[in-house]
Amino acid sequence: MNGARPREIARREWGPILRTVRAALSARGPRALPMTLAAVSLTGLFQFVQNQSWGYRAVMDLGAVRAEDPLGAALLRTPLSLYVPALDLPVWGALGQILVVFGLAEICLGRWRTLLVAYVATLAGTLYARVGIALGPKSFVGLPASDAVIVDTGPSAAVVGLGVYLCWRHRAWWTGSVLVAALVVECVVKDNLAGREHLAAVAAVAVVCAVRSRLQRGGSGGSSSGVPPIQS
Repeated sequence: MNGARPREIARREWGPILRTVRAALSARGPRALPMTLAAVSLTGLFQFVQNQSWGYRAVMDLGAVRAEDPLGAALLRTPLSLYVPALDLPVWGALGQILVVFGLAEICLGRWRTLLVAYVATLAGTLYARVGIALGPKSFVGLPASDAVIVDTGPSAAVVGLGVYLCWRHRAWWTGSVLVAALVVECVVKDNLAGREHLAAVAAVAVVCAVRSRLQRGGSGGSSSGVPPIQS
């Protein structure tokens, strides 16, 4: 009985997603993932270029975000920043995150919704860093001034945000709860800018989910569960 329940939960939460993905890949193959494959290629290209003596500065100018940067420049760089792998982490981790999570999202949510959620999550992290540093380390949600010079790049905030949105979209409440709990534990164990930004991304996407649920209920006279129908 105890072994059946985890399998039942996994089947209920991941079954619809896996069936949708399987059907799309069977019908179209790699053509079902044009945005994801482009994102993986762009991330690989940035990784190659930023490790060249002639390319590092160009990549930083295009996609590196720091809290100390002027806000306008940071906002312009934020969309590309999620495709610039962090130099202190293995690039394969970033490529794998994009391939799996962006791929699931592109098929289950659609291309433009995936990009929008990814950008909202990344932007939330970027803006939180500025707010946290302005509040200072004495505040519960504040950050030390030294974090202002940290180069803030990589897909992790977007991946976290897409994961939360996918769980809400498919009502995978157990999976979503485990994901959020893991991020909280990460932040407690290793309290740094990246961990705080992940929680900011979760909070921003949670607001998006709440607004969409409210609009869905209002549009259907209160009879809907608040979860829009699945679209590929």
